[in-house]
Amino acid sequence: MLRELITFEVEGQVFGLDIMAIREIRAWSPTTRLPRVPHYVAGVVNLRGTVLPVVDLAARLGWRATEATPRHAIIVTQQGAQISGWIVDSVSDIVTIDSEALQPPPPTTAGDTVVPFLEGLAAIEDRMVMVLNLAALSDGAQIAEAA
Repeated sequence: MLRELITFEVEGQVFGLDIMAIREIRAWSPTTRLPRVPHYVAGVVNLRGTVLPVVDLAARLGWRATEATPRHAIIVTQQGAQISGWIVDSVSDIVTIDSEALQPPPPTTAGDTVVPFLEGLAAIEDRMVMVLNLAALSDGAQIAEAA
């Protein structure tokens, strides 16, 4: 079965998300910080009258927090009833992969912060795309608290 992915970069690495989970891609807009939310929740923005929690994807993956600039983008996703925004460095393109071409992620090691969030790896042209598992990233309760 063929799948379409939106590819994007975070910290120089190429990631992909299933296009069916993407609601929109927004230009960067400053977030309003909230108290007592996980460190990776950058804050909230107003999305046409709705409070949208925005997650710093780099921080969520265990990397250093993003110092967002106007060059960054926010990918708005929907996982069930939960809508979230994800700060990424840049959005690349839409690619089509065969589901059977998706390789399982490598076994995790102690301290590995990215692999638990991966659905798999896909070789596309001359690059390796890490396909993210949105359900694992969203971890519903913590991000929903921000909204």
